[in-house]
Amino acid sequence: MKLEQVDVKNANQLLQDYREQKDSIMSFFHFKNEQASFAERLKDLQSHKVRRAQLTTIIRNYMSGFESSKKIEQHLAELEKDAVVVVGGQQSGLLTGPLYSVNKAISVLLLAKEQREKLGVPVVPVFWVAGEDHDLDEINHTFYEVNGRLIKHAYNEQSPIKKMASAAVLEQAQLTSWIQTIFSQFGETQYTKELLADVLQVAGKISTYTEFFVTLMNGLFKEQGLLYVDAADEALRRYEAPYFKEMIEHSQEIAQVVTAREQRLEGNGYAMPIGATENAANLFYVREGERFLLTRKEGRFMNQAANISFSKEEMLKMAEDEACFSNNVVTRPMMQDLVFPVLSFVGGPGELAYWSTLKEGFEILGTKVPVFTPRMNLSYVTRETAANLELIGLTAKQAIEGGVAEVRQAYESKIYDAEAKEAITKAKQLLAEQYEVIQKHLAENEIHLERVVDKNLLFHQQQFDFLMKQIEKDIHLKHDVAFKRFKQVEGELLPAGGFQERVYTPYPYLNQYGVDFVADIMKLPLQTTTKHQIIYL
Repeated sequence: MKLEQVDVKNANQLLQDYREQKDSIMSFFHFKNEQASFAERLKDLQSHKVRRAQLTTIIRNYMSGFESSKKIEQHLAELEKDAVVVVGGQQSGLLTGPLYSVNKAISVLLLAKEQREKLGVPVVPVFWVAGEDHDLDEINHTFYEVNGRLIKHAYNEQSPIKKMASAAVLEQAQLTSWIQTIFSQFGETQYTKELLADVLQVAGKISTYTEFFVTLMNGLFKEQGLLYVDAADEALRRYEAPYFKEMIEHSQEIAQVVTAREQRLEGNGYAMPIGATENAANLFYVREGERFLLTRKEGRFMNQAANISFSKEEMLKMAEDEACFSNNVVTRPMMQDLVFPVLSFVGGPGELAYWSTLKEGFEILGTKVPVFTPRMNLSYVTRETAANLELIGLTAKQAIEGGVAEVRQAYESKIYDAEAKEAITKAKQLLAEQYEVIQKHLAENEIHLERVVDKNLLFHQQQFDFLMKQIEKDIHLKHDVAFKRFKQVEGELLPAGGFQERVYTPYPYLNQYGVDFVADIMKLPLQTTTKHQIIYL
């Protein structure tokens, strides 16, 4: 592996302004994204009450179903004693979901390691799995490429009930078939047989989306000591009972300040990420694995479509007795901060947008927004892609910034039969001129065939266009190898016009590189930085 760190144009204005610490966005946070803030936040956490023994037991029990390591046990022991944490999280995607799940975990591990060294205190990496999310259409698929086209491959078990990812059961035979289809597109390497067998073995043991996700992620990161919590874990939700009660008590105030803050965000020229409203409860009610978003109306918490209605007193009692509530995008960051001593949260541009609305909400609950650290962007370059980049004369950075289209256009101009195009264009012009003469003659002799003549002209022009397309097609076939290079590079580094990490699962790269993929990435001289990390496999 080889690492290259480059500056890549960033299209997200809010993220760019945050990286540059512009006043238009930094006033929305308690801490700047700089090293001094970590020391300040660490001091702030000294008064942060955490029921460490109980919390560590919950995490240890949850992780007992997965393989452990010395590093995991070390981090659990440190968390139980006095460690602070770096947190990142993601939904329970199939085959770990898009690469940014892995990239986010790498960012969390790297930041925790850096701050442990700089602050001289134990800093533990934690991955918060959004197992309570119920939009399975966001996580039930992945993509692979065939002949330059992205193919969406979905696990399509239909259910009339949208259960949480941690409650949605995967059907074994269908999941096995889904995995085998995906792997058949990767191409055979020395690692394929063992890798496929390992994934199928995991698939045979798990029941839900979340179990599948965490088992695979833990297989990649266990030696790095990454800890996991599932937001849907009943033991965790019972632990969270006093925090849910606080959120219920202050539901109206939180909704008001978040709505006002989002309007200010829009006033500063940014998009409104949440669409917050003052009657939002910002909590879900969970019943038999299904979530129902609650709103406040006339002093009650309700979901009219599901015929649900509770008084505040009933809500408070249920929070204590039933572990039946779940957070939304507003209250999830607050809950993470109440549960853990969070030194920093690692997130992407979408998370940055909605965290920008939460400052006063945190304050209502007696906390502060932790240091928000943008996750790193990583792109992986296979040997085939590296070879093609060299042949077409582009760097990986140029390709990631969209340079393939420009080079391909220049190549097309170079090989294009300009003389043929010019001759056909001239013929079309002469034809149009002759048809004008015909039309004039017919009109002078009061022969009214204008529509017939126009239709006839159009037919002949279309024949010339068809001829030109056939010439172009023949040229493309003659230079097919070169055009395939352009497709391959663009398809890998900029699929569908976006970063690779938003489209592909990590498994094509594990298939190319082997099971040491993550371990060897962590050996590279990575640094928490705004630069784009390009890793040559």
